Amino acid sequence: MPLPSHLAASSSADSAWLFLSPHLDDAVLSCGALITEFAPHRPITVATVFTAAGPPPHTLAARSFMRQCAAPDAAVLFEDRRAEDRDVVREIGADAVHLDETDALYRRRTVPEPVEWLGGIVPELVHRYPTFRFDIAKGRVSRGDRTLVRQLRARVAELMSRTAAELVFCPVGVGRHVDHLITRAVGDVAGMRTVYYSDFPYNQSATADPAFLAARDLAPWTWDEGIRAKERIIRGYRTQADALFPTGRIPAAPEVYFSRRSRPALTSERMLSDP
Repeated sequence: MPLPSHLAASSSADSAWLFLSPHLDDAVLSCGALITEFAPHRPITVATVFTAAGPPPHTLAARSFMRQCAAPDAAVLFEDRRAEDRDVVREIGADAVHLDETDALYRRRTVPEPVEWLGGIVPELVHRYPTFRFDIAKGRVSRGDRTLVRQLRARVAELMSRTAAELVFCPVGVGRHVDHLITRAVGDVAGMRTVYYSDFPYNQSATADPAFLAARDLAPWTWDEGIRAKERIIRGYRTQADALFPTGRIPAAPEVYFSRRSRPALTSERMLSDP
């Protein structure tokens, strides 16, 4: 399927594109076919935001994630994930950049010393998002992460300048994972020509927030060229594929994108409190 008309100028030129990925697989999971199609014709950078773990002791949620990945050590797991990402992104013709921020599962709060001591016994007391189900997956971005959003916006602006990126692709936040919402906020800035991608595979069981789409006048479009070839690419994320697709089947689903019909990007911090 061709790109929508308002992106035709960019698609026909050789201008650079920048894809913002929350984690070490998200951009390829959601946009791998589009990247593969256009990487031979333009510079494409995949910048992953949350590419690091934190030291133990870990929360129950973090330990559960590591068990799903068959990884006894978080530092080794993330080293393997970064290597996988570099290999996969290179294979599809793009450049990988890792911003080295700490994944939500491992982000800690600044707490008084007595609480820090107790955190050695109950790690949830000192982590910004103590649980996955009731914190990370609820879409409530911690106030402690607002400074992180501002810092990341500055870093992405510098990266856009360095890569001369004309378009920025970022997640629309299907699934409400806080790291995805933070990455969305980083790309949701005036002055950026932003395209939002639907977060796969979460979009197989959930939809994009209609209030967010309406506030920015976003219209959907799909890309289905090369979709069946994505399974092999996705399986390049060996530490993640089995956990993400426990049945062993990776759906050959068209990629879904949203772009603005008319309105400029919003400049406020509203995203952090959007429902």
